[in-house]
Formats: sequence, structure tokens, C-alpha cells
Amino acid sequence: MRADVNKLMGGELGSWLDAQQGMRTEAKEKASSRGVTSAFILLPLLALLWFGPSWDGMLKFILSIFMGIGAGSWIYAPIQQAKKEIKIGINSAIAGELGVHYDHDVEPGDEFEAAKQYGLVPHYNRDGFEDQWFGALEGHDFRLYEAHLERQKGSGKNRRWVTVFRGAIIQMQFGRKFHSTTLLQRAGKHKKWFGLGGRADHANFDGHRLDYVDQVHPAFEDVFEVWSDDQVEARTLVDPTYVEHLIGIERAFSGDAVRAVFRKGEMIIAVESGNLFESGSIDASGDRERAEETAKQFASLAQLAMAINKTERGHENTGPSSSGVVVDDARNLGAGTSALGGGFGRKGL
Repeated sequence: MRADVNKLMGGELGSWLDAQQGMRTEAKEKASSRGVTSAFILLPLLALLWFGPSWDGMLKFILSIFMGIGAGSWIYAPIQQAKKEIKIGINSAIAGELGVHYDHDVEPGDEFEAAKQYGLVPHYNRDGFEDQWFGALEGHDFRLYEAHLERQKGSGKNRRWVTVFRGAIIQMQFGRKFHSTTLLQRAGKHKKWFGLGGRADHANFDGHRLDYVDQVHPAFEDVFEVWSDDQVEARTLVDPTYVEHLIGIERAFSGDAVRAVFRKGEMIIAVESGNLFESGSIDASGDRERAEETAKQFASLAQLAMAINKTERGHENTGPSSSGVVVDDARNLGAGTSALGGGFGRKGL
């Protein structure tokens, strides 16, 4: 599943983008005008602040920082709005080509509460959500969006926000019926004696007890652990053939990337993937390249979801959407994201 960007750029999307050149130019001019106005107002105020009445040096510094941030935000706002409009136009066209839907704004629901409850995402103090894709993939209802979670560290002048998770949350109707809650989590995450002992026999998730499920695949146990409130059903969900497929997916995503919980007839996946779907820019020359990158990113995550899913017969999907393309796209998706603070391979979650 991948949109034909050449077809889109040669059709309505290309025509629409051409029509946005005036909007882009206007945004640049407005930002430039605001820059001149800000300098005209801000420079005398800063001069008065620093060379006028004697104030506390730290207070002067803090006021200067806030004034600079405020001016910068005001100057950049037209550019930001233009980029957002272009991004919505491109991503909506890609979604339409695939028969799904796209919304820039996201209101997380029960799926994100479950991701928090079962430890698919780490503890955080500040969150942000955007870029929602939803509809049906090969007959399975799905919802996919990006989450950016931050934790505040340090104190006083050393206080800062640190990204602890940036990636995709995927909710998808599962391809076969089940009634248990089964967690596919990182190996070694749940231990006895406050994390100092060996692997625990069970773990509690906001009052919901899940027991450890023994597996017979050594390579799997080095990467994943399975926890469930139904041992028999858990082994049916995560059978040896499925284990082999999961290990292949995990290797493609280079480390601590994929974890999932199966509950209420659906699966919820958290996958670290950096900042995705940023197809909007004030510069029109890169529209095609950014659209291609967004199409590739969505295809990779959609294929990941289908690869983890199963058919009614209990076998993982083995058609084109869960073939070797998953591996290739996953590697490309993870490339270059470490600088974003939330790429593939982050440890300690």
C-alpha cells in the first residue's frame, strides 16, 4: 500500500500546489514585515531594559528571553500557518489516493489510555499529537497518529524538556477473534524486587494482573516478553510462526521500536519513528520529494500493522502489504531520526 505520488503531482494535487504559490509568497512577505516591526519595537525596549534603571541582572535576562521568544513566534506564525496548509493538502491527497482519511488535529482516545496503562509509552509530563490517518486497511478498521511525549528534567536554570517518545500510535481491528488481554512488551521490563531481581511471574497494570507467558523460541525471549490474562489464548495469538515474523519486523526497526497490546478485539501498537509526515514547506521546490517521503512513511507503518495482524484462520497476513517491503521501508523510515530525540533504537523505555 503506497500512494502513486507521480500521479498525484501530475493531477489535482500538482495543480493545487501551483495555486498555493501566492499564499506562500504572502506568508514570506508578512513574516519579513513582522521582522522589521519587531526590530523597530524590540531594540529600543531592550536598550532601555539593559542600559536604563538598575534592575536585577537575572530579571533582565529572563525578560529579554521572553521578549525574544514572543517576537520570534509572532514573526514565524505566517510561515508556520502556510506550511501547515500545504502539509494538510499533500497528506490529504495521499490519503485519498489510498482510500483512507487524514486529519492534522488529533484527539487521543481509549487506545492511548491503554498504551499508557500497559506501558507501551513511558511516563511523561507534556504531550502533543498530530497527523491522524484513519479508515480501513484490507478490511480492518485502523487509526494511526503521531505522539510526541516529553518529560521535564532538572531544576532551576537546568530545567529542560526531554523527549521520551516520538512516534506512531496505531489502533487496528484484529484479524481474528480473541477475548484476553495480551501484552507484547520489551524483554526485561518487568522484574522482581523493584527491578533488582529476575523476571517477575506477573505484573500489574493499574489493577489488571497479567501473567508471564512462557515461550519456546530463545531468540524471541531475548527481544520480547508476552504477558496475558489467558495463557492458552496468548499462545494462540503469539505462535511460533508468528514469532519468526515478529523477530524479522523487530530487526527491520532496529531495536526498541515495536510493542503492542491485544485487547477488546483490537491491537494497539507503539512504534518509535521520529517526526513523521512533515510534507509541508514554504519552499515549493521540494514538494514532490516531501510527498514521496510521507507516502513512504505511511506505507511502512501501515504495512507494519498488517504484518502484526492475523487473518481469521490465525495466520499472519502474507500478501504484498506484509512482504519484504516492510523491511526495506522500515529501514528507510528509521534513517536519520536519531537527531530528533525519538528515532528507532532508543533504550530504556
